[in-house]
Amino acid sequence: MDRLPLHHDLYLIAHGQAGKLLIHPASMALGLAGAALLELALDGRVAVARGRVAASVPAAGGGDAFADDLLALVAGEPGDVRTPIKRAAGDAYERTREALIGSGVLRRTTRRVMGVLPTTRYEPADIASVVRASSGARSAVEGWRQPDARCAALCGLVAVLRLEEELYLDQPSGQLVGRLREIARESSREVAELVGVVEGLVGEAAVAVYR
Repeated sequence: MDRLPLHHDLYLIAHGQAGKLLIHPASMALGLAGAALLELALDGRVAVARGRVAASVPAAGGGDAFADDLLALVAGEPGDVRTPIKRAAGDAYERTREALIGSGVLRRTTRRVMGVLPTTRYEPADIASVVRASSGARSAVEGWRQPDARCAALCGLVAVLRLEEELYLDQPSGQLVGRLREIARESSREVAELVGVVEGLVGEAAVAVYR
């Protein structure tokens, strides 16, 4: 099976087997948008440096509609790297979910609660897809495999969103988060910078909830 886009892997890690989101929706949306921008940077489609972002290639289709639209956003308005992440976050969750349904990774199921109220869930069609999503991060943490920049980016985002428990590794939470951050920090400059940007935006969103 071809490797899923980075934001698809992050979505799968952030949900339980029954399809329940395990973190705050605002944090998830920012994480997904940040993951998509990270993949564009690692593919050489955007350039990120010192808090700025610009398109490196024409905003042509690359296979993932959400990432393509994000590239078009950057191409149309280069500048502060935070801006396209915040704008793309608005529908990042729904679009990522629909793309996963379209590719057969997720399936939509409807059940009745108490026999009356219909409830819709979006569950993995195959648990193997969830295992694959986190396998690289687990391997990197335990030293089985040298992480590439994409894997390091995922490690950093898992730490920022505090999804470390979903890796199912027998390590204290603080130690695991520290190792995930270290992997991201020691990777490429783009990974370290963009993971830091996402962390800042997630922190701002968390503070805004209490205002």
